[in-house]
Amino acid sequence: MMERREKRLTRQEEIEKSLRKKFHKTIFSRFTKAINNYDMIQDGDKIAVCISGGKDSMLLAKCFQELKRHRKINFDLVFLVMDPGYTEENRRRIEENAALLGIPLTIFETTIFDAVFDIEKNPCYLCARMRRGHLYSKARECGCNKIALGHHYDDVIETILMGMLYGAQIQTMMPKLHSTNFEGMELIRPLYLVREEDIKNWRDENDLHFLQCACRFTENCANCDENGVALSKRQEIKELIRELSEINPFVEGNIFKSVENVNLNTVIAYKQDGEVHHFLDTYERK
Repeated sequence: MMERREKRLTRQEEIEKSLRKKFHKTIFSRFTKAINNYDMIQDGDKIAVCISGGKDSMLLAKCFQELKRHRKINFDLVFLVMDPGYTEENRRRIEENAALLGIPLTIFETTIFDAVFDIEKNPCYLCARMRRGHLYSKARECGCNKIALGHHYDDVIETILMGMLYGAQIQTMMPKLHSTNFEGMELIRPLYLVREEDIKNWRDENDLHFLQCACRFTENCANCDENGVALSKRQEIKELIRELSEINPFVEGNIFKSVENVNLNTVIAYKQDGEVHHFLDTYERK
């Protein structure tokens, strides 16, 4: 009697299996936890998963496909790529990786790179703002009510510290936001609880090679990342968090929780909906 042969998995199936097995706890469970904790998805949603070509957005797309496979929530997906003027090589890399991963792309072109190329002050910030607007607009055109971005846990804690140390303010990168310019549209960040190191491990385990940055403009703007933040500053914050974590292993978690445990009775002043509230406003009444 012939021995039963196990089915040989395709490369795509192996990658998907890794999310269900080896990286289920560190990635997929945290992905679904963020969706549940912050009530990100409702029945009937149509979500534009925004893909830049990097590891984070590609993983986000695969996590959404896996979630849809479970069919616990009734929602639709569009995998949206905006080409603001990529080099031929970068555009091809995005398309090849998407084909390998089984992600059906909807690609549209803009001229954002041309628009910001000669701008000297904060070109990366302007580029990021313009990209966000184009993504909202195209997503709505596709019938979507939400866009999903690939920001992760490390982005969140770095943003908190950068705001304090370089912006003199306490704020965080929110897990979801209503759009102020596109009524009825919402932004969600389902990788909110996923660590960057685990994303890198998933990428390397599956021998995947994504773009470090899909933006051609950064070839001439070496000090900016794809979100318009000076790389030197973000790298400083990354290094600071790493050094602090060597002294206290709870530092990263404490930074994250600090914006969940704000005690307004001990805050000098805060802003809400553009209005400043100062502790002296109610001091004599207490």
